[in-house]
Amino acid sequence: MTENDAGGRDDSPSTAWHQDAIAPRSTRNLRAVNGRTDPAGPARLRRRRRAVSDLGDALRALVELATATEAPADDLERATESVRAAAALLGGRVRDRSSLPSTDDLLDGVRMYNPVTGSGSALAPPLHIEQAGDLTIGTCTLGLAFEGPPSYAHGGMSALLLDQLLGYAVSASGHPGMTVRLDTSYRAPVPLQTPLRLTARVTAIDGRRVTASGAIATAAEPDTVLVAATGTFVALSADQARRLFGAVWDSGSRAG
Repeated sequence: MTENDAGGRDDSPSTAWHQDAIAPRSTRNLRAVNGRTDPAGPARLRRRRRAVSDLGDALRALVELATATEAPADDLERATESVRAAAALLGGRVRDRSSLPSTDDLLDGVRMYNPVTGSGSALAPPLHIEQAGDLTIGTCTLGLAFEGPPSYAHGGMSALLLDQLLGYAVSASGHPGMTVRLDTSYRAPVPLQTPLRLTARVTAIDGRRVTASGAIATAAEPDTVLVAATGTFVALSADQARRLFGAVWDSGSRAG
């Protein structure tokens, strides 16, 4: 919940989504459209997920090289032609915002295009997450594509990473919700091309409201906090979930 301009409470969640946050208590419709079973069988789904991950790896490498390259203009022009040809190959069949990717499974938390953790996302570092008791741990390395101040990460990227990790911690606690507030404290710049270690844990549960705190440090100096954050998350009511995500629960809304 956030404070509105009149000083009152605003119960409307933002659109920052976290694992399981949108799943209704009755998941019959969601189960019909998630990625758990593929019409052509598990083998086809596994192959597609591998292909999506491989493409994501290639795209992330391309984005990083495009950011770092000092190649001559002739090479840039040839590369542009190749990238445009690849885009044309992929553009023959695309989904819209109301359709789930055919690779995804909301009930099992499979979101292959998540811009922080998704193996199929060209934008994701990606952040790798594991759970150790009540502590959620994330690891990643940010390349030059995420540069803000020279040689350091853009501050918005730090907030994005922490929002994702805090949301994961909240879901792992058994109280999934959506972000309604994120307070971030920037103590020192986050270095690029340096292994990072992020941590998060739930600090309070009050009905539908859950509070979590987390931090970013380098893997080499995990006790030196570079960025810290505290987030508030609120579980959706059935009406809110239907209003925000009703389209993806419809049986025909799954792509593929």
